[in-house]
Amino acid sequence: MTRGLVPELDARRHLVEGFADFTQIPEAVVARWKAPFGPPEDWDLTVVDQVVPGPHGPVPVRVYTPVGPSPDGGRACLVWMHGGAFAWGDLDMAEAHEVARGLAGRADAVVVSVDYRLCPVMPELGGTVGDRVDERGEPVRFPVPQDDCRAVLDAVRADPARLGVDAARVAIGGASAGAFLAAAVTLRTVEDGRAPWQTFLVYPMLHARVPELGGELRAAVDSAPRALQLPPWMVDATNRTVLGHEPKQSDDEAFPGLAARLEGFPATYVENAECDAFRASGEHFSTRLRAAGVDVVEVTRAGVPHGHLDWVGFASARDTLDALAGRLGAHAAADRQHSTPQT
Repeated sequence: MTRGLVPELDARRHLVEGFADFTQIPEAVVARWKAPFGPPEDWDLTVVDQVVPGPHGPVPVRVYTPVGPSPDGGRACLVWMHGGAFAWGDLDMAEAHEVARGLAGRADAVVVSVDYRLCPVMPELGGTVGDRVDERGEPVRFPVPQDDCRAVLDAVRADPARLGVDAARVAIGGASAGAFLAAAVTLRTVEDGRAPWQTFLVYPMLHARVPELGGELRAAVDSAPRALQLPPWMVDATNRTVLGHEPKQSDDEAFPGLAARLEGFPATYVENAECDAFRASGEHFSTRLRAAGVDVVEVTRAGVPHGHLDWVGFASARDTLDALAGRLGAHAAADRQHSTPQT
């Protein structure tokens, strides 16, 4: 593995050096740090906003469908969830919109991006606990976001013809908190005997606490600016965000990495970021999946910190999309046009 950030990020390193954590960086500097590395990709797709019924009310989704006739039997489908520590993010962020477009185009597949209910931002992160409530008027907490995502997966599989989808090839996936949700929903469907076709987990954090870092991982994390590292207090704040309190042993069921059994999990792709402490969680989960007899492909994306799918035009993000699309759309026509940048 490499040491330090890839050159594209290292060239921006000066922007975030000197800050203790990401919350201290001024918005104007964050905008420069996350500025596009190149133009967005351009794919010939139909993009439609829809609403799916859910147990806590309607769940907005955005459906990305390649233009042109659906192949016999329907297209593969991915139900995708963005990240954002359960409290941030939307369907327009790159980790949702650009990922969904890129995968639908590359794989000739239908991608359903889920606008699951967000939890309130914790006060220590500048939020107000009562600003996001469920149908009972209570703050959104576990398992409401999982319920939203499960409702979308169930809706796709209940009427696959409506989206031109092959019911036997419906996958679920996500990044960061979205990966947590994808793993949690997968576990619930396994218990019901209805596991999805595949599960994709990109830089997931699946445990109540970050597992212990080995020497190589600690060196990789320390090679990144301190502001890009994810300190334990941020993990604790995220846990309180989704649970409403500090994790207790009785909350183990909320964390996929603490599941008692993983037998029956579908074929799974786990991608970790090299310079990300959460890599320890993804690696630990992959090890447990293999021990349970699950078909696992585990990749470490070199030279990147947490969250690289949220950068437009970033080469490492394109590499990740290529890997995901390879699993999702191996059936795609060989002559389908690859992406070309917008001008």
